[in-house]
Amino acid sequence: MTGAEVLDIGREAIFVLLKVSGPFMIIALAVGLTIALFQALTQVQEMTLVFVPKIVAIFITLLIMLPFMGTTLSSLMTMIFDRIATG
Repeated sequence: MTGAEVLDIGREAIFVLLKVSGPFMIIALAVGLTIALFQALTQVQEMTLVFVPKIVAIFITLLIMLPFMGTTLSSLMTMIFDRIATG
């Protein structure tokens, strides 16, 4: 395996990482901004108020995105195994 092939696999792995973790980060950011805006408007400064909605939103996102995550990671592993098998 040449250096270019290793870099190609690393690049593909980083893109898969971004595709899989991107929706979670976007949802967490949106929920965090919404709760922060709510806290700023109502002047409720409870520190634990952010955690429960974020956990629920990420759990729901996990349930929705699980098939996509599985197929994406499976295709990456198939590509890696094919490259290993071909030498």
